[in-house]
Amino acid sequence: MNSEEPRQGWPAPPGHPPTGPANGGYDGYGGGYGAPAPIVVARTSSHRGAWIGAGATLVAAVIGVVGTYLVSSNNDGNGTPPAAQSSATTSATPSGGESRGGDDAPSDSSQSPETTQSDGATESGESSAPPETAATPTPPAKPAGTVEWQGPLVITFAEDKDLDSAPPAESEIRDENDFSVYPFGGHMLQPGDEVKALVWKDSTNKTPAYEDCARDIDTLGTSTATELKTGMVVCAATNDGRLARLTVKELAGLSSDTRVIFDVVVWSR
Repeated sequence: MNSEEPRQGWPAPPGHPPTGPANGGYDGYGGGYGAPAPIVVARTSSHRGAWIGAGATLVAAVIGVVGTYLVSSNNDGNGTPPAAQSSATTSATPSGGESRGGDDAPSDSSQSPETTQSDGATESGESSAPPETAATPTPPAKPAGTVEWQGPLVITFAEDKDLDSAPPAESEIRDENDFSVYPFGGHMLQPGDEVKALVWKDSTNKTPAYEDCARDIDTLGTSTATELKTGMVVCAATNDGRLARLTVKELAGLSSDTRVIFDVVVWSR
C-alpha cells in the first residue's frame, strides 16, 4: 500500500483532486470529505437602491441650478418686478367680485360714515352743537330813592292796584295788588298782603320826601285800613319792597261806585 494515498476518514491534502463516484468523496457519499465549494459573492438589491438614490439626488441638484439661473435671468431683464406682479394680481379681480386689498390700502374718504355738510350737520343725522350764547348780564340795581313812577292814579271799589308795575295797574294775582278802596261810612283805604301804610302827620304840613317815608315806614307802618280825607298823605311799603307816597286829591262815589284819586310817587329802595 502506497503510504502517500490518503487514508479513509482523513481529509485530502491540498492539491489533490476529490475522488469518489459523485462528488469526489472517499466514502462515495455526497458531502464527504471533499474540497470545499467555491465562495460566490452576490450583488444584493441594497446596492442597486443606493445607486438609484444617488442618481436622483444628482438630477435634483442639476434642476435646482438651472431654475436658479432662469430666475436670475428674468430679474436682470425687462420683466415686471415681483412686487408689481403681486399688486397687479391683487387689483385685477373678476367682474362682480370683491377686491381684497391689504391693510395698507388707502381708504376712500367718500365712503366715510359721517361726512360734514355745509349746514353743520352730518349724514348720520347728528347736528353740531350751536355755540353757547353769553348770558344776558343782570342790570345793576337802581340807587335807593330813584323814582320808578309818578303821576295821578284812580283806585275804585272794583279795581285794586299794584304799585310795583309801571304804571300801576290791577294784577290778575290778588296777592300782588297793594291797595284797594271800599265804602264803610266813608272812603276806606285797605293795604294788601305784606303791605305797610303810614298816615303822615306833620305840624308844618311838610310833604314827606323819600328819606322821611323810609325812616318811619318800617317801625310805624301797619296793615290796618284807614279812612281817607282830601289832602291826606300816606307813606307805603309795597309787597315787592318799593317805597311809595300817596296824596289824596279827590273822593267820589258811594257804595259800589266808590273811587279815590291820588297823586302817587313810587321810589326804588
